[in-house]
Amino acid sequence: MGDVAMTVPVLRALVKQHPEVKITMVSRAFLAPFFDGIPNVEFFAVDLKGRHKGILGLARLYSDLKKRKVDALADLHNVLRSKIVRSFFVGSGKPVAKIDKGRAEKKALTRAENKIFKPLKSTFERYADVFRELGFPMDLSNPEFPKTPELASEVKAITGEKASKWIGIAPFAAHQGKQYPLDLMAEVVSKLSENTDNKIFLFGAGTDEIKTLESLKSDSQNVIVIAGKLKLSQELNLIANLDVMLSMDSGNAHMAAMFGIPAVTLWGATHPFAGFAPFNQPDSNLIVSDREKFPLLPTSVYGNKIVEGYQDAMRTISPETVVEKINSVIA
Repeated sequence: MGDVAMTVPVLRALVKQHPEVKITMVSRAFLAPFFDGIPNVEFFAVDLKGRHKGILGLARLYSDLKKRKVDALADLHNVLRSKIVRSFFVGSGKPVAKIDKGRAEKKALTRAENKIFKPLKSTFERYADVFRELGFPMDLSNPEFPKTPELASEVKAITGEKASKWIGIAPFAAHQGKQYPLDLMAEVVSKLSENTDNKIFLFGAGTDEIKTLESLKSDSQNVIVIAGKLKLSQELNLIANLDVMLSMDSGNAHMAAMFGIPAVTLWGATHPFAGFAPFNQPDSNLIVSDREKFPLLPTSVYGNKIVEGYQDAMRTISPETVVEKINSVIA
């Protein structure tokens, strides 16, 4: 989800700077709301469990896309499925370009020995490079974001009218190495909720996460658990109306950033140097674990690898530091 959200500001820049270009974005159906309202961008829902399943399904996907009179293919994923579809386009003589994920550089950044600790090219620039290779020069330095949308009635029924500072908090991540300890997050929520001018929305998904969020909410009247109550399009509507989003190195940060909403992110096993920092956010919004105490950080690009003894790296980020940063942003 995060990778797909990161394509949004790049596509906005592409169609703004090349209004003659028409984009067909191919991804899973539930992600279609990400691209609502972007001029010249149509969404094509891939059905990987049905029509487009397997090799024959990918051949049907190529056939479906060919009917749209596609002139070129931009492969922003570069995995087995997209490589197969790409090969069909190559066979038909169409121009193709693929993302360079910089795997060797990322391995050097995350390895324990002979680590090369330096900032790598952002994923946004890697996406833009694909379009540049196809003949569309791009500049991501002066982004334009959509206007703040009106709150949808379904959202307003849960949130009420906006009459205070709205803070989104997404405390979960795909891997434990990227997730701030929940006891510390409970302190963050508690301290932020002490200010009655704040209204806090807790984001997540699934039964277990909802139970955890309810425990984080505790008895606070200005904390609302959003998980399980809204569709993705409605969550995006709410996110676009936030004053700040507090997130891990995860999709919620990228969903906030694609609307130009300040995103404060917490980093454990991963690090912004790998190129996954949210779009157009100041470095001061990136709160990283202490590398003096844990010099092997980052230990992983995706957070799925934790070095023994590094399980508590994120405890070097104090709740007070997080709250102070949030308060400074909404001030």
